Amino acid sequence: MAWKDKHNHTVLKEFILMGITDRPELQAPLFVLFLIIYIISVVGNLGMVILTKMDSRLQTPMYFFLRHLAFIDLGYSTAVGPKMLVNFVVNQNTIPYNWCATQLAFFILFIISELFILSAMAYDRYVAICNPLLYTVIMSHRVCWVLVAVPYLYSAFVSLITTVKIFISSFCGYNVISHFYCDSLPLLTLLCSSTREIELIILIFSVFNLVSSLLTVLVSYILILKAILRMNCAEGRHKAFSTSGSHLTVVVVLYVTLSFMYVQPKSSHSFDTDKMASVFYTLVIPMLNPMIYSLRNKEVKGALHRIWKNL
Repeated sequence: MAWKDKHNHTVLKEFILMGITDRPELQAPLFVLFLIIYIISVVGNLGMVILTKMDSRLQTPMYFFLRHLAFIDLGYSTAVGPKMLVNFVVNQNTIPYNWCATQLAFFILFIISELFILSAMAYDRYVAICNPLLYTVIMSHRVCWVLVAVPYLYSAFVSLITTVKIFISSFCGYNVISHFYCDSLPLLTLLCSSTREIELIILIFSVFNLVSSLLTVLVSYILILKAILRMNCAEGRHKAFSTSGSHLTVVVVLYVTLSFMYVQPKSSHSFDTDKMASVFYTLVIPMLNPMIYSLRNKEVKGALHRIWKNL
């Protein structure tokens, strides 16, 4: 499991994940529950990716961003979900050292990408409602790809620097992670070396990611609301609200969950509450997003109906 080198630092070969609960009677029911949630999430998000790619009426910037949101949801739920499900049915919840680093890297990549894709979607709704005549000019195919590529590249950079900084540090002999996946905060508690630099890096990036993305969403929706209230036509207002409502619902659910986890006072901070919040945004939110967009969107329901009819 671990051995010590000549500098008296412990070199770990694996970690033990504490999991969601240590109560044996809850293992089977939770396994079934999370398996159902994960399957619905995979089917929903994969279906959204295929649907927005295949249907000719869904080839607009809004559905371009929605396709990438579904891909990201599929990515970070898959980075965490399968390993968590395996841990419900095995005796010891171990994860190899390299797999732990890989899981952390992919999770950070996808969760940061989600924040900025949601920002891009808010900007897209702002242009569509506030500048409808210039919409196709402003939201060109090239602009859409830039709004997607930049978050991916930036997220990959943050993911790489955070993961490398943690895993080149010295770990103590204790290798039990108080979580159901490899997350940065529980891993920091296992380090023997100073964590001040890594904590500062995580804090700066976290504040920048949350504030900049949330600010973009808030400014976009304030301008959207002003534009909607100026509309004379009730049908136009209803259509504007319906196209923005799904996105706003997704944004509120995600940011409330992240705020609960990261903006709570340190005195009340515990890994148990983190686990509950993490379950919600790693498994429940990716399951809910395709449902929110399909149930509240006539175009998506129409595309599903056409495919079903053809089949």
